Amino acid sequence: MNEDRLRLIKLVEHWIEHNDEHGKRFKEEAKTAEEMKLRMVAAEMLSAAEASMKVSEKLSMALKYLKDSES
Repeated sequence: MNEDRLRLIKLVEHWIEHNDEHGKRFKEEAKTAEEMKLRMVAAEMLSAAEASMKVSEKLSMALKYLKDSES
């Protein structure tokens, strides 16, 4: 495997992990906002968490293609 491909794989893996951490935190803080009766804030934060999950899915597919095409 060439060095650029390996670097890209590691970078995408890092982005997925980092993005998943953000998504989890968005959900946690949405719950806090809901407890504070900030329903619209909570709704937008949950929407951000869902969008974050979609980003992770796209990055996971990119990673799969990267790994599948190395053989």
